[in-house]
Amino acid sequence: MTRTVTLVVLAYLAVMTIVGLIVMKADKTKAEKNKWRIKEATLFLISAIGGSLGTWAGMYLFRHKTKHWYFVVGMPLILILHIALLVFLFSKGILAL
Repeated sequence: MTRTVTLVVLAYLAVMTIVGLIVMKADKTKAEKNKWRIKEATLFLISAIGGSLGTWAGMYLFRHKTKHWYFVVGMPLILILHIALLVFLFSKGILAL
């Protein structure tokens, strides 16, 4: 049971990482073309619900939102919180490989 839950959680995080990358690339592309943009709140929401690795990586891969202090601080902070939560869950045996 625990292994199944772990695999589901890791699969979810993998999908959300890809989603995070995609939305950062999409917003960067829209910015370059002066088109309608993805709201910053949406970018943070995607990060908060598991896409923090993707949104953080997308910031630097696509050079997007790197001049906004709240992204430069906020995205890594959310990622650190996610990592801390995973470490806690693994250390308590809630998740296991």
